Amino acid sequence: MSSSVQRKRIRKTPEARRAEIVATAARIALTEGLECVTLRRVAEELSVRPGLISHYFPSAEDLVAEAFSAAALGELDTLLPARRPDGTPAQYLARYFALSSGEAYDDISRLWINARHLSRYRPVLRERVTRMELASDDRLETLILDGVARGEFRTDDARSAAIQILVVLDGLGAHANSDRTDRPPAVARLALSTAERALDLPPGTLDAPGATGTLPLEYSPTEAAEAAVPRGTAGVGAGLAAASVKGAGASASPASAAACPVDAAGDADG
Repeated sequence: MSSSVQRKRIRKTPEARRAEIVATAARIALTEGLECVTLRRVAEELSVRPGLISHYFPSAEDLVAEAFSAAALGELDTLLPARRPDGTPAQYLARYFALSSGEAYDDISRLWINARHLSRYRPVLRERVTRMELASDDRLETLILDGVARGEFRTDDARSAAIQILVVLDGLGAHANSDRTDRPPAVARLALSTAERALDLPPGTLDAPGATGTLPLEYSPTEAAEAAVPRGTAGVGAGLAAASVKGAGASASPASAAACPVDAAGDADG
């Protein structure tokens, strides 16, 4: 008689399975590009049949949009959290700028470049990009208004100040695929200078030693995306209405487009 014991297979709930699919798709989008988010590719990553992925996402376009939303919402909630119990508005703004540079932020910048390019041809994705841009404006405006109420910032138009900051950050982020080692200090600091001018802060305030207080300065786009994936059935898109991360447009990402060339309308298994 065989003494081996057959391992019992644990069946995941529909909510857990959907969350796993979206988190995997977001990771692929961040590391390889949205063109690489296909039903077949996600199935391979999860070692399941493509039919299982299509059960939750009959259209690959919906999966691409959900992957982008998870990554973008993760960025928003990490860099500009709605709840800020551990510091002042000025400290959270300084933290935002501290995290808006480096390799981790380059990954999310590339995703935005990628998404804005593809949204020309993909209406579902275009709607998500637009919603996340507005959520970004809202979240930064709220932070600025909090700072004004506390006497830390001074501006008569918090919305305009928020959009100015985001436009500059987007412009700098559009060079995420370029060598920026020779960028003049004034250009590298352009977003900070814009914020300090718009909010009537002395130059050097937002990147001075100790400007971020004791706030954490770690940021992983993939971990943030996974945390943004809801465990219910509604999906990331349904949570965007409650979100309060981006501004102006840019060009496509050559690296991801070359790695996974697909038809603009989606892949064959979608």
